[in-house]
Amino acid sequence: MAHLHDVIGIGYGPANIALAVALEEEAYDLDVRYLEARPSPSWQAAMMLDGSDIQNHPVRDLVSLRNPRSRYTFVNYLFENGRLLEHLNVPQEFPLRKEYARYVSWVAEQVPATVDYGVRVVAVARAQDPGGEPCYRVTTSRGDELLARSLVVGTGRTPYVPEPFDGVRSPRVFHLTDYLPALRRVEELVADGGTAAAPRSVTVVGGSQSAVELTLDVARRYPHAQVTTLVRSLTLRQKDTSPFSEEGYFPEFTEYYYRAPRARKREIDAFMRLTNYSSADGDVLRELYRLVHEQRLDGEQRVFVRGSRQVRAVEAHDDGVVLRVEELNTGEVEELRTDVVVLATGFRDLGPGPHQERVPALVRDVADAFRFDADGYLEVEPHYEVRTTDPATPPVFLNGLCESTHGIGDAGSFSLLSLRARAISENLWKRLA
Repeated sequence: MAHLHDVIGIGYGPANIALAVALEEEAYDLDVRYLEARPSPSWQAAMMLDGSDIQNHPVRDLVSLRNPRSRYTFVNYLFENGRLLEHLNVPQEFPLRKEYARYVSWVAEQVPATVDYGVRVVAVARAQDPGGEPCYRVTTSRGDELLARSLVVGTGRTPYVPEPFDGVRSPRVFHLTDYLPALRRVEELVADGGTAAAPRSVTVVGGSQSAVELTLDVARRYPHAQVTTLVRSLTLRQKDTSPFSEEGYFPEFTEYYYRAPRARKREIDAFMRLTNYSSADGDVLRELYRLVHEQRLDGEQRVFVRGSRQVRAVEAHDDGVVLRVEELNTGEVEELRTDVVVLATGFRDLGPGPHQERVPALVRDVADAFRFDADGYLEVEPHYEVRTTDPATPPVFLNGLCESTHGIGDAGSFSLLSLRARAISENLWKRLA
């Protein structure tokens, strides 16, 4: 007879690691098991680029806003690893992404939690526990069938691959979430005499922080390659880092956004967009502009930023990729040949739109019990529990997937992660204890 867990956490990235810390520190004695597809604790492993930093204040970590006295703060991680003074002496505002990734892995290894690594969830279905009460049956890639009284989905958002790339199956075209491993595969594809070689040309699609970081990384990694960044907007834009706009990452703003009607949410989203999307920090924009300027001075420009560009068609061949690119203001169409295309095109939020997904993919088979509002958006409680049509339906919590209901603070960043973990852990305890 299968064991009945109180909670199965799907995914063990920062969101569910923060939940594990909250459950431990608040002494909520629940039987929780986490399932993580990756072989070990990691964060953004495919984007560990030299010199790249995080975009949130380091105190907005896995725990500090909820419990600044916790052992699991970023500052205590530095202290316990003998790196605090060295870190404080680094002349930059935000920590390197590599440093923060090590912090996330350190917490995952320190907090007592039951985690199955290298295990993917392949199906979620409703079932009954040995006593006949409703529960969930989770089937894993190992063939195990696990039962749980509740689920916490903390998988992160689905990568968004827009047309016309969504129909392309080629190792030369990939999303940024596969960047470093995919580059190694491309180097083998363009091997010269059996030796891995650098691509001669790389195209980055997108205008985000990640797009700029990738452009810089490719230019450093392959100094003789032509690097072209295609942006739909007029050109690259600087992120809105005004302290007034940054209050969108306050819990009070989350509550304010949650109460707003959908029409007003759309207006708020439009205003807040440049705090996180389709824009980049000033430091990387300046670095990229200096690079392009110097190359122009030397008469050897290899890095190009082309704005008002939309890829209309793509053909992937064994020896490269051909893009048909429209200049949106003139209608002129050009053909661009490249060895590699990196898609810095973002992620899908929850919603009914063409760039969204109705529910997280792993719970589609149980979504007939979920409630949706008149605009087609999934209804979610303030404490991140999905509303259902039947009160007997076992609870499902969404950890880090609720931007469409809770606003920009839930946009996959660390900003409010620890406070969300508190809300979910408290309500798990209320529902299950």
